[in-house]
Amino acid sequence: MDLNAIKQRLEKMNKQSSNSGGGGRNLFWKPSVGKQVVRVVPNKYNKSFPFTEMLFYYGIGQRVMASPQNWGEKDPIQEFTKQLRQSGDKENWRLAKKLDAKTRIFAPVVVRGMESEGVKLWQFGKEVYQEFLNMAADEEIGDYTDIAQGRDIKLTTVGPEVTGTPYNKTSIGPSLKTSPISKDKDEVNKFLEDQPDPMKIFKRYTFDEVKAGLQEFLSPEDQENEGDIIKEPAVAFDGDSKSGNYSLDTNAKKSKSEQFDDLFDNKESSNVDDNDDLPF
Repeated sequence: MDLNAIKQRLEKMNKQSSNSGGGGRNLFWKPSVGKQVVRVVPNKYNKSFPFTEMLFYYGIGQRVMASPQNWGEKDPIQEFTKQLRQSGDKENWRLAKKLDAKTRIFAPVVVRGMESEGVKLWQFGKEVYQEFLNMAADEEIGDYTDIAQGRDIKLTTVGPEVTGTPYNKTSIGPSLKTSPISKDKDEVNKFLEDQPDPMKIFKRYTFDEVKAGLQEFLSPEDQENEGDIIKEPAVAFDGDSKSGNYSLDTNAKKSKSEQFDDLFDNKESSNVDDNDDLPF
């Protein structure tokens, strides 16, 4: 065993961790079953809006992939689902719905009782997001992110034995009294300046990388078993990770790869509305 090679690898991994946007600390937080209190912090990267919406694919290529749409780039899976819906075929519509990117929302929060650990990212789905937006629209509640006169957010989380699903469920509500985010000026400055950026944490997959993952999902029997693929970053997403062997066999004389590539050679735009419901 080459100890120098191991040391070099360890140094490289530590450097990557320190450049991940959070100094190597645990960047993510998720509520546990019971009651907890957090404070949503003004977003360093978007002063006017505390939340960051991102689109993700999971169960495609055995990995969690952030959509290129997050960075304003073309997304082959989005193009593919438009082609599926345009076909008018019921099974293709079902596949398109399965492939649609899922929205996850990230909020920078300080967890009460864990202030010394700094700002963390809490990721949640549309239901909790709607609750946050409803509170923001309530004039009696006001700006709950205000560092001097904001409000802590109370969380109640129940487990699978209550939800009847494999997942926990969290509900939120504002504290009745306003309060400062902290009485320590230095700590306030730390909360405002030292924040992980979700747009830099997740790997930015190229068009071709996403396309390859999609092709593997559609034709798993064409792919050699190359072992486990490491998921990155280490953050859990709720959702269906099952894949199937799908294809668009519109021309039996063409190989699957050729049929797949034909979808991206078609430059015609689609006006199909991306509606979750099947039009049948």
